[in-house]
Amino acid sequence: MKIAVIGAGSWGTALAAILGQKHQSVALWVRSPELSGQIEATRENATYLPGCKLPRSVAITASLGEAAGGASLIVLATPSHAIRQTAAKLVPYIRAESVIVSAAKGLELASVKRMSEIIAEELPVVAGQIAVLSGPNHAEEVALHQPAATVAAAQSRKVAEYVQDTFMLPYFRVYTNPDIIGVELAGALKNIIALGAGIADGLGFGDNAKSALMTRGLAEIARLGMAMGANPLTFAGLAGIGDLIATCTSVHSRNRRAGILLASGKTVDQLQSETSMVVEGIRATMAAHQLAAQYEVDMPITEQIHQVLYQSKPPKDAVLELMTRSRTHEVEEVALNHLHWN
Repeated sequence: MKIAVIGAGSWGTALAAILGQKHQSVALWVRSPELSGQIEATRENATYLPGCKLPRSVAITASLGEAAGGASLIVLATPSHAIRQTAAKLVPYIRAESVIVSAAKGLELASVKRMSEIIAEELPVVAGQIAVLSGPNHAEEVALHQPAATVAAAQSRKVAEYVQDTFMLPYFRVYTNPDIIGVELAGALKNIIALGAGIADGLGFGDNAKSALMTRGLAEIARLGMAMGANPLTFAGLAGIGDLIATCTSVHSRNRRAGILLASGKTVDQLQSETSMVVEGIRATMAAHQLAAQYEVDMPITEQIHQVLYQSKPPKDAVLELMTRSRTHEVEEVALNHLHWN
């Protein structure tokens, strides 16, 4: 069995490393030939995941054909905005029986489509064999073999369990879920709330503020998800609240760090120029703003983050507007018809 990991950012590198612990033939595709040579020479991706030594079972290459050719399972771990282009380039190397795993968390700006939808469009021959891997998985911790759990979602139970068996390790537990819509939306939209969590930290707010932000953020993510056909229980699981907790609270979270910079007065252009990592929440906010309008779903936190990012709204003003909204019931958007008042 040959496995290809396409994309050598922090998450792609971590996935290649853990797959190399279990499988004898893993290829890691690195877009930059220079970086590919450095990783091959040192067995370490010092640019994106320093300290993670890649097993000898992981072959490093800058050739897409060399990486993907003959692979039974291909993991797409590029940033979300590069998924369509990368999938299109894979067409010559895809076999009808190949399984494709999307490890990217985001939405395409132009189409507001999920990653699995984009992959299916570009690789129709394997449209029924696409899975999504998502959960509270910081690459820095997974690379150190610290205990973690994740979700493999697919329309087919056979595909989901195949991915589960491929990735399962004593320190990396994989659960399956048929709700590919909910898992993908949770993974993309939690980055928006993490920007807000970083803003709250940057403004010096405490645990009360952050816990309220996360809880109400999850409520609006679930609200949009259900409008788009997701199972509400997914948002109470690893891909939902699990990933939300990790991304909103961790020192490893680039979206949280970006929020802290926003609170300090940095612009979007400034904070993007100060990191080599992709801050997925910035694009996700634009896409979610469009989806909220399309599905007529109220997403007040997303709306305020959108105004901070794209309309130069001061973060403190955004917080004040959220806190002074007209009064409402906590669960009216999902269960008002089932409430009984005395």
